[in-house]
Amino acid sequence: MTLLGRQATQNLWRWLGIVILFIILLLAFLLSLGLGSVSIPLSEVFTIITGGASSKASWEDILWQFRFPKALTALCAGAALAMSGLQLQTLFRNPLAGPSILGVNAGASLGVALVVLTVGATASPANLGELNFLSDIGVVMAASLGSAATLGIMLLVAQKVRNNMALLVFGVMIGAATTAMVTVLLHFSPIAQTQAYLTWTFGSFAGVTWDQLGLLGFCVGLGLMLALMFVRPLNLILLGETHAQSLGVNVGRVRVGILVSASVLAGTVTAFCGPIAFLGIAVPHLCRRLFRTVDHQILVPATLLMGSVLALLADIIAQLPGRQAILPLNAITALLGAPVVIWLILRQSQR
Repeated sequence: MTLLGRQATQNLWRWLGIVILFIILLLAFLLSLGLGSVSIPLSEVFTIITGGASSKASWEDILWQFRFPKALTALCAGAALAMSGLQLQTLFRNPLAGPSILGVNAGASLGVALVVLTVGATASPANLGELNFLSDIGVVMAASLGSAATLGIMLLVAQKVRNNMALLVFGVMIGAATTAMVTVLLHFSPIAQTQAYLTWTFGSFAGVTWDQLGLLGFCVGLGLMLALMFVRPLNLILLGETHAQSLGVNVGRVRVGILVSASVLAGTVTAFCGPIAFLGIAVPHLCRRLFRTVDHQILVPATLLMGSVLALLADIIAQLPGRQAILPLNAITALLGAPVVIWLILRQSQR
């Protein structure tokens, strides 16, 4: 078999893997609708979502009012965080780059804290949710600006610091500094607002209403559309910035575009769901490992699907099906993502 023929066969198997991931995503979505404190048979779930009448009216209310928006939120959030991580890892050429590691989530959290703790929005624990539509936009903008400010600092430092580990440590320090600012704000805030903010930091997909889901979907869709514009330049940047410029890539414009896209994606998810950790750093590595490629034309759809699948699975586990208790979502994503990060560090140290 010729080299071109072997490459075509490999690409065919990779696209088949993406189709399989899509099927797994559909199954995970259905499981998310059926499992929870009240179990709904999958046959009833399928009947309800296709417009049929359920044998129990309460199941329809649970499905449409709570589980359907929660599942859609998990789908959007997982895809957004995974895509943000993929962009950052390629831009910084650092395998440990991600929204949570480089302090992007911390910057977004600081933006949310400035709005919620200083303006005085009292909120439901899951999503700071007694906010009207304009307040929702304000929280999203604050989170996006906070993440953009953090990324902007990281981009400036990346021009001076070429050592990946040093850049990583700098990102951790930025995250620590922003977290310290939030702690100071919490110290001077009323107890009710402090409790709402602290509960929000646990992470949850359950607090997004249908009205808020429209804004979440719009912002995530905007960030993903911008990210898709830079798929080919990202492939060329892998070869080095000098080589990419020689091939006609405007590296400065690409940096700004990725900065805006990653900030909107991470900031929007953080505003509505809390600072969800590890998905952004773990998912791109899983996709590179499974598909054995660095081609972003394959990695982008694979990362979007894998991010949504893992977010749905994490939410299912956090719901503790059959029980009334709910675990913090960040605890579950850490249990899923931490082994990937540990494996990556060990692999890097062996090299």
